[in-house]
Amino acid sequence: MTRVSTETTPTARASAEFWFDPLCPWAWMTSRWMGEVEKVRDVDVTWSVMSLSVLNEGRDLPEEYRALMEKGWGPVRVVVAARAAHGDDVVKPLYDAIGTRIHHEEQDYDTAIAGALEELGLPADLAGAATSDAHDAELRASHQRAIDLVGDDVGTPVVAVDGVAFFGPVVTPAPKGEAAGLLWDGCVLVARTPGFYELKRSRTQGPIFDTEG
Repeated sequence: MTRVSTETTPTARASAEFWFDPLCPWAWMTSRWMGEVEKVRDVDVTWSVMSLSVLNEGRDLPEEYRALMEKGWGPVRVVVAARAAHGDDVVKPLYDAIGTRIHHEEQDYDTAIAGALEELGLPADLAGAATSDAHDAELRASHQRAIDLVGDDVGTPVVAVDGVAFFGPVVTPAPKGEAAGLLWDGCVLVARTPGFYELKRSRTQGPIFDTEG
């Protein structure tokens, strides 16, 4: 009798691209998971930006959310400007530094940006990018790459596995250690399944932030 393998854990080294907007708490949760995945699985991660402000341009939004989207240009513009001036390696550390201040310390965007730049030893004048459209073409191009892969009926985060992109995973709290690895294994499996598009349930709780950031 032929034995059927029940092995489900992906073994080949995977590549991932993670699109985030620093202001999004769900992208922040997923990025904490992705950081854990890097510790326990063979995966090469590229960190890229997208923008809820770009995504929501021209939409009929509630006034409070419209105001958030207007302010939301700032953090992601600063990340793009920093990448242009200092290279790809600055993206994840700057995201970590800004995100910790926004989501854990509940700082306003301007304070978070200034503190993050100081922490990383980056020029303080990069903060001026928050109110400048000088790098918006680059921002929009990065955003559009995510949308081209996953479609426009999404938000952040977007994660591509070996070039196949999905919105999410949306998870709280962020799994750690082998639990993070097992969730990653599932993402790899569905990404490598032709014709797989969607798996979803309603959220019943908000983001649970780890106090360690």
